[in-house]
Amino acid sequence: METIISLLAVLTGLLVRLAFPIAITALLIFVLRKLDAHWQAEAQAPVSFEKIDCWKVKGCSPEQVANCKGASSSLPCWQVYRLPNGYLREECLSCKVFTDAPIPAFNIEPRRM
Repeated sequence: METIISLLAVLTGLLVRLAFPIAITALLIFVLRKLDAHWQAEAQAPVSFEKIDCWKVKGCSPEQVANCKGASSSLPCWQVYRLPNGYLREECLSCKVFTDAPIPAFNIEPRRM
């Protein structure tokens, strides 16, 4: 009888010290992978926006428009002229095209777990 109790005590100890943490870790990995997949799918969803013709707002000449990277790109002009570190240029922050740009709307779905 003592052997069975000792064996049960060892098995219980192994279960508590090993099986539960491994199971919790596996569950956490599963949940985080599903969340990551959801976020990646959300990031790939197309965002529709109407590009504003900044050269019309600023009154650029046809020669300037022909040489402008912002006019030929599908991105808004402030995205085309970002600094190498990702910051916006100072002149873009006060530009009417940037300040009047629509804020993208996100689809907020109810949480499912």
